[in-house]
Amino acid sequence: MSVVASYVYKDGKRVREAPLTDEGLRLKPGEYLWIGLYEPTDEEFEGLVRRFRLHPLAVEDALSAHQMPKIEVYGGELFIVARTAQKGDDDHILYGETHVFVGSRFVITIRHGSARAHTQLRAQLEASPLQLKHGADFILHGVLDFIVDGYVPIVDEIEDSVLEMEQRALDSFLSRADIKRLFLLRRELLKFSRVLGPMEEVANKLQSLDLPCIDREVRPYFRDVADHVRRVASRTAALRDILSSVFEVSNLLEQQRQGVITRKLAAWAAILATPTAVAGIYGMNFEHMPELRWTYGYPAVMGLIAVICIGLYVTFKRSKWL
Repeated sequence: MSVVASYVYKDGKRVREAPLTDEGLRLKPGEYLWIGLYEPTDEEFEGLVRRFRLHPLAVEDALSAHQMPKIEVYGGELFIVARTAQKGDDDHILYGETHVFVGSRFVITIRHGSARAHTQLRAQLEASPLQLKHGADFILHGVLDFIVDGYVPIVDEIEDSVLEMEQRALDSFLSRADIKRLFLLRRELLKFSRVLGPMEEVANKLQSLDLPCIDREVRPYFRDVADHVRRVASRTAALRDILSSVFEVSNLLEQQRQGVITRKLAAWAAILATPTAVAGIYGMNFEHMPELRWTYGYPAVMGLIAVICIGLYVTFKRSKWL
């Protein structure tokens, strides 16, 4: 079975391992369970459904693994869906899901597509028995906080890429590959924002609503989770704005460069037009050509061409066309 961990806790301390049998899941007064599953099949999950009498709609959502972040109340129990995220190798953000069933004496976490196991989280919570003794609601806070903390490295890595691209746009031309990557990052950030909004809403409900299995003493902890999501969402929105600015600046700089090149070509064309025009006149088949028989005619014409060309060059240079 895809059981990552299953333990019984009492007074904030791990008491024993809990095999998924009727005897192993039997609890004594003051004890509660934390069961961690990874992509269980329908048959594997059926025993827990019968033992804890989980609501059929929540079970259906937990096994389908195509949900947006949300919180549902079924009698005296909670069902929470959270979206995990991690950065792929090709600038894509890879998403998974963590479903949490919370009862008065149990927590069941189900991971789908998430590479970050809860082993480290479990060790951190077990190292704080005074907080863990709160029970299932504090474990729920730890799971959500662990998931939200995984968002920060994604934003950090994308931020480094965006700043690098911004500097490249200022220093030189953006290549076609750079522009494709720019739009890819913008699209991934937009998808990420669609996850952050519902995640913040879930944390806000947990800290503000009177929900079953959530003690008033634990509610402030969910405010901290909501603040973390809000900060990540703010940075994500700022990065999207920067990407838009990079594209606009790149276009403006490209237009400016094209304008500079156009002015240079126009200036050289004007300079070259002078000898072309004079040579065109003397190339015409006239019988009485001016200065044709004058000894200094050729040097005079060449000097006139040179004077005009130099004058045009100096004029264009002063006006910064060259």
